[in-house]
Amino acid sequence: MNPSVILTCILIYFTILFIVSYFTSRNDSNEAFFLGNRNSPWYIVAYGMIGTTLSGITFISVPGWVESSQFSYMQMVFGFFFGYQIIARLLLPLYYKLGLTSIYTYLEDRFGKFSYKSGSICFLISRTIGASFRLYLIASVLQFAIFDSWNFPFFLTVIITLSLIWIYTYRSGIKTIIWTDTLQTTFMLATVLIIAISVSRSLELNFSQVIDTIQSSSYSKVFFFDDFGDQKHFLKQFLSGVFMAIVMTGLDQDQMQKNLSCKNLGEAKKNMFVFSTILIVVDLLFLSLGALLYIYSSEIGLAIPSDADMLFPNIALNSGLPEYVGILFIIGIIAAAYSSADSALTSLTTSFCVDIIDFKKYNSEKQVFVRKYSHLLLSLVLLAVILLFRSINDQSVIKSLFTVAGYTYGPLLGLYSFGMFTKINIRDKLVPLICIVSPVICYFIKMRFSSIGFELLIINGLITFLLLLICRKN
Repeated sequence: MNPSVILTCILIYFTILFIVSYFTSRNDSNEAFFLGNRNSPWYIVAYGMIGTTLSGITFISVPGWVESSQFSYMQMVFGFFFGYQIIARLLLPLYYKLGLTSIYTYLEDRFGKFSYKSGSICFLISRTIGASFRLYLIASVLQFAIFDSWNFPFFLTVIITLSLIWIYTYRSGIKTIIWTDTLQTTFMLATVLIIAISVSRSLELNFSQVIDTIQSSSYSKVFFFDDFGDQKHFLKQFLSGVFMAIVMTGLDQDQMQKNLSCKNLGEAKKNMFVFSTILIVVDLLFLSLGALLYIYSSEIGLAIPSDADMLFPNIALNSGLPEYVGILFIIGIIAAAYSSADSALTSLTTSFCVDIIDFKKYNSEKQVFVRKYSHLLLSLVLLAVILLFRSINDQSVIKSLFTVAGYTYGPLLGLYSFGMFTKINIRDKLVPLICIVSPVICYFIKMRFSSIGFELLIINGLITFLLLLICRKN
């Protein structure tokens, strides 16, 4: 496929994004950047959150994951749904009642300054690594599809990727992202549907035949109840999904910032219910696409790449499908990755400004100045982490993301659970140490018991809870 054609389509896509950004970024205030002036329509937020939650990792890794895990990922997705309902009933009312900009301010009110800073740092580490994984993925695909043929170095590809995000988010942040996410979600879902239809036609299958073919294949098994030692066991994955949703959405500034931009608590709850319902259907679509891609590879004799994440790119770009499939794939992966990465950069800026450097101590003019330079600084941090990740990554990106989340989000799960479900006061100064010790203990547990999977997050939260209980005040 001609790289120039792909690049032209990408430029057209970003031109549309910049036009949206221009009309939504006329208000340069901190209230617009952090909370979208608290008047975002809930249905727009719900639709846009689909793209943010899925990201480029889901777009590529979930289809590639089908061969080794079948449809077992749906067990986690069902857990996600229940986790989102807990967020709507417990966490959102708390955040709206306190009128928070950064959700980690709650930890200062409940425990003290050290807990507050520890929670913020856990988020900053978690989201920096997660956003870097996603951006690494999109930069790798762009390198493979376009820039390798021009002998363009990878680090320049990453710089271009980050620069585009910075340009359309630095003025109005979340106010712009609410609308650009809607556009990007549309591109992503339309791309998956059209590619799935194209692959089905190449296999000469109609809709009902596609369903029958997937159901009769070895990839379609959803539920695993037999071996509790198996990481795919239903109970492990379902509970992991529940708690993963709570920490990676309910205790994550990135996702909650969108919910807090809704007009009121009632609309935020509507957003959460609609979003979580649609997400089940969308994840099933991605898994079905993965099964189709493996079936298609077998039919045409295409070698399966050793890196499962590259299955989708190889088929879209190099398997003889119509040229528009490759173009759609590139636009889809960019839409998926950018809808997640742009909000991550905005939330990192929010947490850094509000939680770490306490920029509210400055006058309003200097606050805007500090916010913009923090935005740029964090872009450079993401650049460094992406380049580091490229040099050391040796496993499926989606597994890497959830593995890291199990370590870094666990202390947040323990802190919020302890704060909300007990009235015990703790020795606040010991909390930073607890947030280090708990993941370290989990690391050694994981080394000892290899059968532990994503449920490591639950174990981490429980250890943090117990350590907080030990460190209670008399």
